[in-house]
Amino acid sequence: MQLRVLTYNIHRAIGVDRRFRPERIAGILHHHDADIVLLQEVDEGAPRSRELNLAKELAAASGYPFFALGHNVSLRKGRYGNATLSRYPILRERNIDLSVAESWIRRGCQHTRIQLAEERTLEVFNLHLGLSARERAKQIDLLARSHEFGTVPPGVPMLVGGDFNDWRSLLWPVFTERLGFQAALDGQNGGRRFLPTYPAFSPQGALDRIYFRGPLELASIRRCRLQVSLVASDHLPVIAEFEAG
Repeated sequence: MQLRVLTYNIHRAIGVDRRFRPERIAGILHHHDADIVLLQEVDEGAPRSRELNLAKELAAASGYPFFALGHNVSLRKGRYGNATLSRYPILRERNIDLSVAESWIRRGCQHTRIQLAEERTLEVFNLHLGLSARERAKQIDLLARSHEFGTVPPGVPMLVGGDFNDWRSLLWPVFTERLGFQAALDGQNGGRRFLPTYPAFSPQGALDRIYFRGPLELASIRRCRLQVSLVASDHLPVIAEFEAG
């Protein structure tokens, strides 16, 4: 079966013009029509986003019948974290705390188990890592040792996506050599590289990534080219197409 996956740090739906416009994010999601959407920096009950549950609002506006929101940070009023939207039923949702001593802000990874078809599931890990290399290395070690990650049976399809903040690709060998994943890379023009997604208006850093394992084959990967995406958030979305065996 074909599977389209999108990952996007939506910056609370506050664009680079400093305007809160969730309809711009919803329009981008609707246009790309992914089966599974991984969102980071998603507010719930925060005054800066009209105290909305952004995961619920974006799921409804974009036509996703299933969603889950994992909270990482509690604000004076409201909180925010990662959200997964899905065309397929979400069987299980857990939030894995990835905060470490170096963290100046709490970080997390949302785990969802998604039922693609009868007796066929997909394990999805939607994360937002810290700003320092040492912090990120410790966070991936926490993730790898977590019950949710470590108990996925061999041969079960698995995705890890989100905002890695991994400017120098230091985590690439950790995933591909130690953890047995493949990286969703752009193979056009004879190269193999992650797609730059930050800042949205002039992308230089390939911060938003997808790794995969199990019976999944990458068919293509691209970043959003809609004009509205240059202002809707400070990141661009990445869209990957897979064949799930």
